[in-house]
Amino acid sequence: MHELILFGMTFLFIFLIYELFIVRKEKKGKSKKKPIEVRYLEARYKIVVKGTQYRRLLNIVSVVSAFDIALIVTLIMITKSFILELVLGACLTFPIILISYHIVGKYYQKKGMKKHV
Repeated sequence: MHELILFGMTFLFIFLIYELFIVRKEKKGKSKKKPIEVRYLEARYKIVVKGTQYRRLLNIVSVVSAFDIALIVTLIMITKSFILELVLGACLTFPIILISYHIVGKYYQKKGMKKHV
């Protein structure tokens, strides 16, 4: 039960940070650069996102990033050994992030947002 509360609190905290600093900044038109997650999806999966679809993508990025971070924090906090926490954190971070953004990239490719070269 403690792990579920930790997951939920971490998810909400990270999601709110993303919403405040990435999504709202873009909605107000103050953003000069795209987030690294969006640039990764565009480069790796050749996705073209315009207008309202871009805002939806930013919301999806917020949810996915918050889920990834909350999952990693929860898995790390289950262990009791500091060394094991460091090893788990180092080994789980990139695979979880890459898998989740692979799913998002494939979703957008299937939806027909792929560049035609």
